[in-house]
Amino acid sequence: MIIRPRRLRRTSTIRRMVRETIIRVEDLILPIFVKHGKGEREPIPSMMGHYRLSVHELVEEAEEVWSLGIPAIILFGLPRVKDALGSEAYARDGIVQKAVAAVKERVPELVVLTDVCLCQYTDHGHCGVIEDGHIDNDATLDILSRVAISHAEAGADFVSPSDMMDGRVRAIRGALERDGFKDTGIMSYAVKYASSFYGPFREAADSKPQFGDRKSYQMDPANAREAIKEALLDIEEGADIIMVKPALPYLDIIHQVRACIHIPVAAYNVSGEYAMVKATDQRGWIDGGEVMMEMLLSIKRAGADLILTYFAKDAAKILNTNER
Repeated sequence: MIIRPRRLRRTSTIRRMVRETIIRVEDLILPIFVKHGKGEREPIPSMMGHYRLSVHELVEEAEEVWSLGIPAIILFGLPRVKDALGSEAYARDGIVQKAVAAVKERVPELVVLTDVCLCQYTDHGHCGVIEDGHIDNDATLDILSRVAISHAEAGADFVSPSDMMDGRVRAIRGALERDGFKDTGIMSYAVKYASSFYGPFREAADSKPQFGDRKSYQMDPANAREAIKEALLDIEEGADIIMVKPALPYLDIIHQVRACIHIPVAAYNVSGEYAMVKATDQRGWIDGGEVMMEMLLSIKRAGADLILTYFAKDAAKILNTNER
Protein backbone atom coordinates (compact mmCIF):
# COMPACT_ATOMS: atom_id res chain seq x y z
CA MET A 1 0.00 0.00 0.00
CA ILE A 2 1.22 3.50 -0.83
CA ILE A 3 0.63 6.00 1.98
CA ARG A 4 0.19 9.56 0.73
CA PRO A 5 -0.30 12.07 3.59
CA ARG A 6 -0.11 14.85 1.01
CA ARG A 7 -3.70 14.08 -0.03
CA LEU A 8 -4.78 15.95 3.12
CA ARG A 9 -2.68 18.96 2.14
CA ARG A 10 -3.79 19.22 -1.50
CA THR A 11 -6.02 22.32 -1.28
CA SER A 12 -6.47 25.16 1.18
CA THR A 13 -10.02 24.00 1.91
CA ILE A 14 -8.89 20.46 2.76
CA ARG A 15 -6.11 21.86 4.94
CA ARG A 16 -8.65 23.94 6.86
CA MET A 17 -10.92 20.93 7.29
CA VAL A 18 -8.24 18.76 8.94
CA ARG A 19 -6.40 21.48 10.85
CA GLU A 20 -5.64 20.29 14.38
CA THR A 21 -5.00 23.64 16.09
CA ILE A 22 -7.04 26.79 15.55
CA ILE A 23 -6.40 30.28 16.92
CA ARG A 24 -9.50 32.32 17.67
CA VAL A 25 -9.80 36.03 18.34
CA GLU A 26 -11.35 34.99 21.66
CA ASP A 27 -8.01 33.48 22.70
CA LEU A 28 -6.25 36.88 22.72
CA ILE A 29 -5.58 39.39 25.51
CA LEU A 30 -3.98 42.76 24.71
CA PRO A 31 -1.53 44.30 27.22
CA ILE A 32 -1.81 48.12 27.46
CA PHE A 33 0.29 50.72 29.30
CA VAL A 34 -1.60 53.59 30.91
CA LYS A 35 -0.27 56.86 32.34
CA HIS A 36 -1.49 60.08 33.93
CA GLY A 37 -2.23 63.13 31.81
CA LYS A 38 -4.58 64.19 29.03
CA GLY A 39 -4.28 63.53 25.34
CA GLU A 40 -1.21 61.36 25.91
CA ARG A 41 -0.26 58.84 23.26
CA GLU A 42 3.47 58.41 23.84
CA PRO A 43 5.21 55.97 21.46
CA ILE A 44 7.29 53.18 22.99
CA PRO A 45 10.47 53.11 20.87
CA SER A 46 11.30 49.43 21.34
CA MET A 47 7.68 48.30 20.81
CA MET A 48 6.63 49.92 17.56
CA GLY A 49 2.89 50.29 17.30
CA HIS A 50 2.41 50.50 21.07
CA TYR A 51 2.00 53.55 23.28
CA ARG A 52 1.76 54.79 26.82
CA LEU A 53 -1.82 56.04 26.86
CA SER A 54 -3.65 58.47 29.12
CA VAL A 55 -7.08 57.39 30.30
CA HIS A 56 -9.20 58.93 27.53
CA GLU A 57 -6.97 57.43 24.86
CA LEU A 58 -7.05 54.11 26.68
CA VAL A 59 -10.84 54.09 26.55
CA GLU A 60 -10.74 54.70 22.80
CA GLU A 61 -8.26 51.83 22.49
CA ALA A 62 -10.57 49.61 24.54
CA GLU A 63 -13.45 50.40 22.21
CA GLU A 64 -11.35 49.39 19.20
CA VAL A 65 -10.23 46.21 20.95
CA TRP A 66 -13.84 45.26 21.64
CA SER A 67 -14.89 46.06 18.07
CA LEU A 68 -12.26 43.60 16.82
CA GLY A 69 -13.74 40.83 18.96
CA ILE A 70 -10.80 40.69 21.38
CA PRO A 71 -12.41 39.84 24.72
CA ALA A 72 -9.89 41.20 27.21
CA ILE A 73 -7.11 43.64 28.03
CA ILE A 74 -4.54 43.68 30.83
CA LEU A 75 -3.44 47.04 32.23
CA PHE A 76 0.00 48.18 33.40
CA GLY A 77 0.23 51.54 35.14
CA LEU A 78 2.89 54.24 35.20
CA PRO A 79 2.66 56.29 38.40
CA ARG A 80 3.37 59.99 38.87
CA VAL A 81 5.52 59.34 41.92
CA LYS A 82 7.53 56.32 43.07
CA ASP A 83 8.50 55.45 46.62
CA ALA A 84 10.01 52.55 48.55
CA LEU A 85 6.66 50.79 49.07
CA GLY A 86 5.05 51.56 45.72
CA SER A 87 2.16 53.30 47.47
CA GLU A 88 0.55 54.62 44.27
CA ALA A 89 -0.04 51.00 43.26
CA TYR A 90 -2.83 50.75 45.85
CA ALA A 91 -4.03 54.37 45.89
CA ARG A 92 -7.74 54.68 45.15
CA ASP A 93 -6.95 57.50 42.72
CA GLY A 94 -4.02 55.59 41.19
CA ILE A 95 -3.67 55.40 37.44
CA VAL A 96 -4.80 51.78 37.04
CA GLN A 97 -7.76 52.35 39.34
CA LYS A 98 -8.88 55.33 37.23
CA ALA A 99 -8.28 53.42 34.03
CA VAL A 100 -10.29 50.38 35.09
CA ALA A 101 -13.28 52.48 36.12
CA ALA A 102 -13.22 54.44 32.87
CA VAL A 103 -13.00 51.37 30.66
CA LYS A 104 -15.73 49.48 32.51
CA GLU A 105 -18.02 52.50 32.26
CA ARG A 106 -17.59 52.78 28.48
CA VAL A 107 -17.07 49.12 27.47
CA PRO A 108 -18.62 47.13 30.32
CA GLU A 109 -18.49 43.75 28.58
CA LEU A 110 -14.75 43.93 27.88
CA VAL A 111 -12.90 41.81 30.43
CA VAL A 112 -10.35 43.93 32.28
CA LEU A 113 -7.38 42.30 33.96
CA THR A 114 -4.86 44.24 36.00
CA ASP A 115 -1.23 43.52 36.70
CA VAL A 116 -0.62 43.32 40.47
CA CYS A 117 3.03 44.09 41.15
CA LEU A 118 5.16 46.84 42.64
CA CYS A 119 8.08 47.15 40.23
CA GLN A 120 6.59 50.04 38.23
CA TYR A 121 5.75 51.90 41.44
CA THR A 122 8.83 51.45 43.63
CA ASP A 123 11.83 53.76 43.46
CA HIS A 124 14.11 50.70 43.56
CA GLY A 125 12.33 48.85 40.74
CA HIS A 126 11.88 45.57 42.59
CA CYS A 127 8.62 43.66 42.95
CA GLY A 128 8.58 43.62 46.75
CA VAL A 129 9.47 45.41 49.96
CA ILE A 130 13.19 45.86 50.54
CA GLU A 131 14.59 45.06 54.00
CA ASP A 132 18.37 45.14 54.54
CA GLY A 133 18.97 44.92 50.82
CA HIS A 134 16.75 41.86 50.31
CA ILE A 135 13.16 41.28 49.23
CA ASP A 136 10.96 40.66 52.29
CA ASN A 137 8.47 38.14 50.95
CA ASP A 138 5.90 38.23 53.73
CA ALA A 139 5.94 42.01 54.17
CA THR A 140 5.15 42.29 50.46
CA LEU A 141 2.01 40.14 50.66
CA ASP A 142 -0.01 42.73 52.56
CA ILE A 143 0.80 45.43 50.01
CA LEU A 144 -0.04 43.16 47.08
CA SER A 145 -3.37 42.37 48.71
CA ARG A 146 -4.10 46.08 49.06
CA VAL A 147 -3.27 46.59 45.39
CA ALA A 148 -5.60 43.76 44.38
CA ILE A 149 -8.45 45.10 46.51
CA SER A 150 -8.08 48.59 45.03
CA HIS A 151 -8.28 47.14 41.52
CA ALA A 152 -11.33 45.06 42.43
CA GLU A 153 -13.02 48.12 43.89
CA ALA A 154 -12.44 49.93 40.60
CA GLY A 155 -14.16 47.11 38.71
CA ALA A 156 -11.39 44.77 37.53
CA ASP A 157 -12.65 41.36 36.45
CA PHE A 158 -9.33 39.63 37.20
CA VAL A 159 -6.28 40.62 39.18
CA SER A 160 -2.99 39.19 37.98
CA PRO A 161 -0.15 38.97 40.52
CA SER A 162 3.17 38.95 38.66
CA ASP A 163 5.59 39.47 41.56
CA MET A 164 6.44 35.80 42.23
CA MET A 165 6.31 36.12 46.02
CA ASP A 166 5.52 32.89 47.83
CA GLY A 167 1.94 32.76 49.11
CA ARG A 168 0.70 35.81 47.22
CA VAL A 169 -2.27 34.03 45.61
CA ARG A 170 -3.52 32.79 48.98
CA ALA A 171 -3.11 36.24 50.51
CA ILE A 172 -4.91 37.98 47.63
CA ARG A 173 -7.70 35.39 47.43
CA GLY A 174 -8.26 35.72 51.18
CA ALA A 175 -8.38 39.52 50.99
CA LEU A 176 -10.81 39.47 48.07
CA GLU A 177 -13.12 37.06 49.89
CA ARG A 178 -13.03 39.07 53.12
CA ASP A 179 -13.82 42.32 51.34
CA GLY A 180 -16.74 40.90 49.37
CA PHE A 181 -15.07 40.49 45.98
CA LYS A 182 -15.89 36.81 45.61
CA ASP A 183 -16.45 37.12 41.86
CA THR A 184 -13.09 38.78 41.13
CA GLY A 185 -10.84 36.22 39.49
CA ILE A 186 -7.11 35.67 39.81
CA MET A 187 -4.94 35.01 36.79
CA SER A 188 -1.63 34.15 38.40
CA TYR A 189 1.77 34.61 36.80
CA ALA A 190 2.46 31.22 38.33
CA VAL A 191 5.39 30.24 36.11
CA LYS A 192 7.39 33.41 35.47
CA TYR A 193 10.99 32.97 34.47
CA ALA A 194 13.90 35.37 35.03
CA SER A 195 14.07 36.02 31.32
CA SER A 196 16.14 38.23 29.05
CA PHE A 197 13.06 38.80 26.87
CA TYR A 198 11.55 41.48 29.13
CA GLY A 199 13.76 44.38 28.03
CA PRO A 200 11.25 46.37 25.95
CA PHE A 201 8.60 45.99 28.66
CA ARG A 202 10.93 47.38 31.28
CA GLU A 203 11.50 50.41 29.08
CA ALA A 204 7.77 50.83 28.49
CA ALA A 205 6.87 50.48 32.18
CA ASP A 206 10.01 52.18 33.54
CA SER A 207 10.47 49.16 35.79
CA LYS A 208 14.14 48.21 35.52
CA PRO A 209 15.65 47.22 38.91
CA GLN A 210 17.91 49.94 40.28
CA PHE A 211 20.22 47.34 41.81
CA GLY A 212 20.76 43.61 41.42
CA ASP A 213 18.28 41.49 39.50
CA ARG A 214 15.08 39.50 40.07
CA LYS A 215 16.61 36.03 40.06
CA SER A 216 15.87 35.44 43.76
CA TYR A 217 12.14 35.47 43.05
CA GLN A 218 11.62 34.82 39.34
CA MET A 219 12.32 31.28 38.18
CA ASP A 220 15.56 29.87 36.85
CA PRO A 221 15.19 29.25 33.07
CA ALA A 222 16.86 25.85 33.54
CA ASN A 223 14.04 24.47 35.70
CA ALA A 224 11.01 22.62 34.34
CA ARG A 225 9.83 20.51 37.28
CA GLU A 226 9.65 23.65 39.41
CA ALA A 227 7.11 25.06 36.93
CA ILE A 228 4.67 22.27 37.75
CA LYS A 229 5.20 22.83 41.47
CA GLU A 230 4.49 26.56 41.15
CA ALA A 231 1.38 26.00 39.04
CA LEU A 232 -0.08 23.44 41.44
CA LEU A 233 0.66 25.65 44.45
CA ASP A 234 -1.16 28.60 42.92
CA ILE A 235 -4.17 26.45 42.04
CA GLU A 236 -4.28 25.21 45.63
CA GLU A 237 -4.13 28.82 46.84
CA GLY A 238 -7.08 29.89 44.69
CA ALA A 239 -5.90 30.88 41.20
CA ASP A 240 -8.53 30.67 38.45
CA ILE A 241 -6.10 30.85 35.52
CA ILE A 242 -2.41 29.90 35.43
CA MET A 243 0.06 31.80 33.27
CA VAL A 244 3.44 30.82 31.82
CA LYS A 245 5.79 33.69 30.94
CA PRO A 246 7.55 34.08 28.50
CA ALA A 247 5.95 31.92 25.82
CA LEU A 248 8.25 31.07 22.91
CA PRO A 249 11.39 29.94 24.80
CA TYR A 250 9.11 27.96 27.14
CA LEU A 251 6.77 26.11 24.82
CA ASP A 252 7.83 22.87 26.50
CA ILE A 253 6.80 24.33 29.86
CA ILE A 254 3.39 25.40 28.52
CA HIS A 255 2.90 21.84 27.26
CA GLN A 256 3.92 20.26 30.58
CA VAL A 257 1.76 22.61 32.64
CA ARG A 258 -1.24 22.00 30.37
CA ALA A 259 -0.83 18.25 30.82
CA CYS A 260 -0.80 18.50 34.62
CA ILE A 261 -3.58 20.95 35.45
CA HIS A 262 -7.28 21.24 34.71
CA ILE A 263 -7.91 24.98 34.74
CA PRO A 264 -7.24 27.46 31.90
CA VAL A 265 -3.60 28.06 30.96
CA ALA A 266 -2.46 31.43 29.65
CA ALA A 267 0.87 32.22 28.04
CA TYR A 268 2.47 35.65 27.73
CA ASN A 269 3.99 36.34 24.30
CA VAL A 270 6.29 38.96 25.80
CA SER A 271 7.75 42.27 24.63
CA GLY A 272 11.09 40.87 23.47
CA GLU A 273 9.35 38.31 21.29
CA TYR A 274 7.19 41.05 19.80
CA ALA A 275 10.09 43.46 19.25
CA MET A 276 12.22 40.87 17.45
CA VAL A 277 9.49 40.19 14.91
CA LYS A 278 8.74 43.87 14.36
CA ALA A 279 12.42 44.80 13.95
CA THR A 280 13.24 42.01 11.50
CA ASP A 281 10.05 42.64 9.54
CA GLN A 282 10.99 46.31 9.25
CA ARG A 283 14.33 45.30 7.73
CA GLY A 284 12.59 43.08 5.24
CA TRP A 285 14.21 39.90 6.55
CA ILE A 286 10.91 38.14 7.32
CA ASP A 287 7.22 38.48 6.58
CA GLY A 288 6.12 39.83 9.97
CA GLY A 289 2.47 38.89 9.59
CA GLU A 290 3.23 35.29 8.63
CA VAL A 291 5.77 34.92 11.44
CA MET A 292 3.35 36.46 13.94
CA MET A 293 0.63 33.96 13.13
CA GLU A 294 3.08 31.05 13.18
CA MET A 295 4.33 32.12 16.60
CA LEU A 296 0.83 32.43 18.02
CA LEU A 297 -0.11 29.07 16.53
CA SER A 298 2.90 27.44 18.22
CA ILE A 299 1.83 28.84 21.59
CA LYS A 300 -1.71 27.57 21.14
CA ARG A 301 -0.45 24.19 19.90
CA ALA A 302 1.76 23.87 22.98
CA GLY A 303 -1.39 24.01 25.09
CA ALA A 304 -2.22 27.62 25.93
CA ASP A 305 -5.93 28.42 26.13
CA LEU A 306 -5.28 32.18 26.26
CA ILE A 307 -2.45 34.26 24.81
CA LEU A 308 -1.42 37.64 26.15
CA THR A 309 0.21 39.29 23.18
CA TYR A 310 1.11 42.71 21.83
CA PHE A 311 0.12 41.27 18.45
CA ALA A 312 -3.52 40.93 19.54
CA LYS A 313 -4.96 43.66 17.30
CA ASP A 314 -2.87 42.69 14.27
CA ALA A 315 -3.77 39.03 14.70
CA ALA A 316 -7.46 39.80 15.23
CA LYS A 317 -7.63 41.71 11.95
CA ILE A 318 -6.17 38.73 10.09
CA LEU A 319 -8.38 36.21 11.87
CA ASN A 320 -11.52 38.29 11.27
CA THR A 321 -10.69 38.57 7.57
CA ASN A 322 -10.10 34.83 7.30
CA GLU A 323 -13.43 34.07 8.97
CA ARG A 324 -15.26 36.04 6.32
